[in-house]
Amino acid sequence: MAEYKLLLPSMGEGVMEATIITWLFNEGDNVKEDDSVVEIATDKVDSDVPTPVSGKIVKILKQKDEVAKVGEAIAILEIEGEGGTTASEEVTTETPAAAPDTETLKTIEEPLQAASNVEFSGDLYLSPLVKSIAQQENISESELKTIKGSGLEGRITKEDILAYVSNRGNQPVQQAAAAQQTAPAAPKAPASAPVATVPVAAGDEIIPMDRMRKIIAENMVKAKHIAPHVTSFIETDVTNVVKWRNKHKDIFEKREGEKLTFMPIFVKAIVKAIQDFPMINVSISGENIIKKKNINIGMATALPDGNLIVPVIKNADQLSLSGLAKAINDLAYRARNKKLRPEDTQGATYTISNVGSFGNLMGTPIIPQPQVAILAIGAIVKKPAVLETKDGDVIAIRQLMFMSHSYDHRVVDGSLGGMMLKHVHDYLQNWDLNTEI
Repeated sequence: MAEYKLLLPSMGEGVMEATIITWLFNEGDNVKEDDSVVEIATDKVDSDVPTPVSGKIVKILKQKDEVAKVGEAIAILEIEGEGGTTASEEVTTETPAAAPDTETLKTIEEPLQAASNVEFSGDLYLSPLVKSIAQQENISESELKTIKGSGLEGRITKEDILAYVSNRGNQPVQQAAAAQQTAPAAPKAPASAPVATVPVAAGDEIIPMDRMRKIIAENMVKAKHIAPHVTSFIETDVTNVVKWRNKHKDIFEKREGEKLTFMPIFVKAIVKAIQDFPMINVSISGENIIKKKNINIGMATALPDGNLIVPVIKNADQLSLSGLAKAINDLAYRARNKKLRPEDTQGATYTISNVGSFGNLMGTPIIPQPQVAILAIGAIVKKPAVLETKDGDVIAIRQLMFMSHSYDHRVVDGSLGGMMLKHVHDYLQNWDLNTEI
C-alpha cells in the first residue's frame, strides 16, 4: 500500500487559500476516484474538492474551520501500490505557533454574537476565518499590517493571528508605535453601518446569518459606501424579442438540448452597448481608471437557500447567441446545485440582474465592486402602446419591459450612463426577427 497526499487544488487567479467547511468522509472511510471528499469556502463561493484517486482516508490534516493554502496537503489517503507518498514530498510536521490561553481560544471559536465595528480595505487580503478572528478580537488594520504573514506571498494565516492574539499587549510600546509609523498609510475604511439593538418579543425566532449571507451583507454595505449610486430608467418594447424567442426556443432545444431563455439576448445587447461605450467597462484603483480589455458579464443568480451569487460569463463578446445560451444555462445550473468553482465568480467587469424573474417591474441594484455599473431588467408585461405608422399613430398591444441602470458617479456621469442604457434599449427594441442562432 502507498500513501497519497490530497492537495488543495488551484481555484483561480487571486485565490490563495480556502477554509474547510466540512469533511464528507471520516478517517477510515473508503473513497472512490472523483468522489467529493470535503467542502471548502473562499470569499466568493463554496465548492467541493474531489479526490483524483481511490483509497482509504487514513489522516485528515486540516479540520473544520481551518485554512489551507493552495497546494497544501489536507488529507492522506492509503491507495493500492508501493513506494510511499505519490503526490508530492513527505508530509512534514511544522512547529505550531504559540497557543493562546483557553479563554482566548473560547472567544475566537464561539460564533460572533454581534456585528463588529472593524472593517478592512480591499488591499489587505484576509481569509474568512482570519477576518472573523480579527473582528472578534477588534484588531485594527494598522495592527494587521504589522503582523508578518507566513502564508503564500506573505498572507496572514490562522496560526499567525492566533500567535499575535496570544502575545498581544506584551510588545514594548515603543516597538508597536514604531511599527505603526512605518506602516504605509491606507485609505480610511468606511465606517460600519450602525448596528441596531432590536428587542426580541415572545415567539420571535432568531436566525443566525450563514457564512454566505454575512459575506453578501458586508459586500453590499461596502459597495454603497464606496460608490455614489445614480440610477437611470427606460421602458423598452421587446415585442420582437418575444416573437423571435417563441419562434426559435423549441427548435433550439431540440437541436442543442438546451433551454433558450431571454438572458442570452439581453447579454448580447449589453455586450454591443459596452463596445459602443467602453468607458463603462472600467474599474477604479485609487485615482486611476482601469479600462478593461475583456468583457466579462456577471449574472446575479438567486440560490435555493435564498442567498445570491454572481457567476461570470467570461469573454462574452466572443460568444454567439448559442454560445451565450449554453454558458448561461451551465452557470445557472451549477450555481443552484453548488457546483461552481471559485474562478466561476471572478473577473466580472459588468453585471446584469433579472429582477423580472420574480415578477418585479423594476429595481435599483447595488453596483458590485470593483465594477462601475449594473443593469436590472424587469418583467415583460403586455400593455397598450402608441405606435407610429405611415398612416398615423395607432394603439396596439405590445410587450414592454423596464430597465434600470445603476452607475458609479465617480467616473460615470449621466450622459454616459444614460446613453449606454439607451443603446441597450435600441438593440432590444430593434431586434432583427431574422437573427440566426
